[in-house]
Amino acid sequence: QVQLVESGGGLVQAGGSLRLSCAASGRTFSRHTTGWFRQAPGKEREFVATISSSGINTYYADSVKGRFTISRDNAKNTVYLQMNSLKPDDTAVYYCAADVQGIGGSDTRHYEYWGQGTQVTVSS
Repeated sequence: QVQLVESGGGLVQAGGSLRLSCAASGRTFSRHTTGWFRQAPGKEREFVATISSSGINTYYADSVKGRFTISRDNAKNTVYLQMNSLKPDDTAVYYCAADVQGIGGSDTRHYEYWGQGTQVTVSS
């Protein structure tokens, strides 16, 4: 069983930065691919970024490539999402998710455990 808790969201002006954290419980977290997803009002949940269990491999949605960076510290059971050059279109609830089967990728169906989300609001 894995429990995930996101933090770090808030209100920021366009062009600003935020760093989200996803703290996990469970001894096996370091073995799981972990992803960040987001959901804006009235829209479907969409993929943002994912990172392999080792932290070596990362993958980003085109919309955030070059602006967001995903990383992890397995000693702290935490995954991060550094978000720079934020735009109003980045406004959403951001969720982290763990994939225990190692499939990963951008499909939400591959992730078995989800956090409760943290709100990010970018003002213009």
